[in-house]
Amino acid sequence: MSTVYKLKRGRPCLTDKTNKGRAQSTGFGWTSSNWSGYAITGKKGAFRGISGEWVVPYVKPTSKASYSSAWIGIDGFKNSNLIQTGTAHESINGVVRYYPWWEILPAMETVIPLPVSPGDRMRATIAKISRGKWRITLRNLSKNWIFRTIQHYTGPQSSAEWIMEAPQVGGTIGALARVTPTRFSRCTINGKSPKLTPADGGIMVQNKTAVAVPSSPNSAGDTFVVKRVYHKGSPLVNTRNPILIRS
Repeated sequence: MSTVYKLKRGRPCLTDKTNKGRAQSTGFGWTSSNWSGYAITGKKGAFRGISGEWVVPYVKPTSKASYSSAWIGIDGFKNSNLIQTGTAHESINGVVRYYPWWEILPAMETVIPLPVSPGDRMRATIAKISRGKWRITLRNLSKNWIFRTIQHYTGPQSSAEWIMEAPQVGGTIGALARVTPTRFSRCTINGKSPKLTPADGGIMVQNKTAVAVPSSPNSAGDTFVVKRVYHKGSPLVNTRNPILIRS
């Protein structure tokens, strides 16, 4: 595979309290400068297994470096722990790269040396095997490969997520790549549908503009789409204090 830039990809959700009321006015529950998608919370130890599928988005090359990742994970929402696996889609010096990875904070990501292309259908599972021992599984259903690793993790297990992220680069949140809409499907938590509602969803807001917005979930509460938004000056909702959409 081509050379990739190893990042400390994941960060806990950086919630944006300034825009919380605006997100709620759209029917969603939270805003963040680095996450968009769906997150659920529970008591300590509530979540012992998560899974989901997504289609790897296409990235438009940009002159300035831009980054994105699609992933599932446990913890990281309202706590500082996180175990996750996903795909990266980024443009560096006008060259687009795609690759799979896994990560357990506070360590940096570990790149999985297997191929990923835009349009590939991915399936990921993170499951607790025993006290402190977890299995991370990532499959490329389009290219017919599977990766598994068993790792030590002792986080609180109090949140679970299906996310499009603008990852951390050099200690700061990177510019979100210009990605096509990313569909997450067959989401489960503890082997069942998470029964997601719009109140579980979050909008990514950077510099007072929305850059990524999830759709409402389907009727089963296990499928949704995160859309990168661009239209300059268009309000996300018709309110007195709308979140503006960045071009």
